[in-house]
Amino acid sequence: MERFEQVGIPFLYVPMADRAEIIALLQQGCQGLVIRSKTPVDEELLMASTQLKWVARGGSGMDNIDVQAAKRLGVDVFNAAAANADSVAEHTLGMLLSLLHNLARADAEVRKRLWRREENRGTELKGKTVGIIGYGNTGTAVAERLQGFGVSVLAYDKYKQNFGNKQVKEVDLEAIQRHSDIISLHIPLTEETRCLVDAAFIRACKMPFYLLNLSRGEVVNTKDVLSALHNNHIAGFAADVLEKEQIQQFTDMENAWFDPLIQHSRTVLSPHIGGWSYESYQKISQVLADEICHRMSL
Repeated sequence: MERFEQVGIPFLYVPMADRAEIIALLQQGCQGLVIRSKTPVDEELLMASTQLKWVARGGSGMDNIDVQAAKRLGVDVFNAAAANADSVAEHTLGMLLSLLHNLARADAEVRKRLWRREENRGTELKGKTVGIIGYGNTGTAVAERLQGFGVSVLAYDKYKQNFGNKQVKEVDLEAIQRHSDIISLHIPLTEETRCLVDAAFIRACKMPFYLLNLSRGEVVNTKDVLSALHNNHIAGFAADVLEKEQIQQFTDMENAWFDPLIQHSRTVLSPHIGGWSYESYQKISQVLADEICHRMSL
C-alpha cells in the first residue's frame, strides 16, 4: 500500500470483505485483485469486473484460483512464489529434526515433570537419503539447507529436467520411493497431485520412512498415513498443512481422523505457518508491489 501511494496507484484495502462485498467492489471497475489463501477466485468472481486485468496471489499456492477460467477470460494470474521459499525450507528442517529427535514430545513431557531419556532416544539425520518431490522454489531451498548434514539428496519434478548437480541427484518418482529414508513434499495442489500419497504410494516406498508435507494438505490421504504409522510403514509424519484446516469446526467424521493424528506419538504438526515468517511477509509484499507497479505503468 505504501508503494501504491508513492506512485499514485488508487486502491481499496478491504481485508475483511466477504464474497458478496468483493464482487460488489469489482463491479466498480477494478483492474486488479490482490488476495491471499482465504479468497477463492472462480469464474463468477473473475467476471464481476469487465476491466479486471490481473489477480495477484500473496504466496505461492494457486489452488484457490480457477487459473483456466482466468486464462479463458484474458485475466493474468501471478504470485510471489519465491518470496516464502526460505521460510518454508527452514520450517521443513525444523520439523524434520524435531521428528527425528522427538523434540516436541520430549519438551511436552519435561513440562509435565517426566524425564524419559530412553523413550526419546533420537535418530540422526546424517547418512540418510532425503527424497524431495517438487523441485521448485521451496524444494530447491530445502535441498540447499540440507547441505552440511551429510545426507544424500534425491529430487523429482515432473515439470523440470536437467536440474541435478553435485549436491542433488535428479531421479524419477520410483527412485524416490525405493531409496528415500525421508520424503519431503513441495508440490502444488492439482487434480494430478490430490491424494498423491495414498496407500499404494506408501506400499511402493522403502519402509519405514519419514514423511513431511509442507505443500498442501490434500496431497496426502491422512487416513492412509495413519494406517501406515500404525503398521510402522511410516516411521514419523510431520505436516504444516491438513486436508481441512478449520479444526475448530470439524465434524465427527473429520475428528475421526484428526483425533488419532494429534494423539500419535510420532507426528509433528504446525498450523500452516511454514511460509509465515516476518521476513517472508515483507518479501511477498515487495515482490507483488514490484510486479503490480510494473503492470500499472504499461
